[in-house]
Amino acid sequence: MTYHVLSLLVEDKPGLLTRVAGLFARRGFNITSLAVGTTEVPGLSRITVVVEVEGLPLEQVTKQLNKLINVLKIVELDPTQSVQREHMLIKVRVDNTTRSQILEATTLFRARVVDVATDALVIEVTGDTAKVEAMLRVLEPYGIKEIAQSGLLAIGRGSKSISERVLKS
Repeated sequence: MTYHVLSLLVEDKPGLLTRVAGLFARRGFNITSLAVGTTEVPGLSRITVVVEVEGLPLEQVTKQLNKLINVLKIVELDPTQSVQREHMLIKVRVDNTTRSQILEATTLFRARVVDVATDALVIEVTGDTAKVEAMLRVLEPYGIKEIAQSGLLAIGRGSKSISERVLKS
């Protein structure tokens, strides 16, 4: 199973996300992560999609995405040529005997506590997928009560920008 990270620069129009997701679904691709947000250019949004591919050519989907009128640019981001991060909030069960151990783990992972209750802590962790998954494995024995996770965010390294390329053409 291979994963591909696609960055789409799109016009900020209602219904576009549904059409983009529908293209992947119709072709049998599993979207494992999806993040959408505004860009530095008013009226444009960036969609970061992580798709799971097993023996199917990704090229057919990217060609069809390019046909959508509101899709301006599609770039596949190589992990070595891009910065990729996830953001997660983890609510973990604590008591007087485990609180210090959980706080120590939080410090070790350069995460931070964002909410404190007598029986739970909410921890915010940001990093690559391996770091976030490792943090979960460390906290799991204490009792994870709830998780909220963003989709993968990714951007190319260096000074090039996909929005600059689109606006120049």
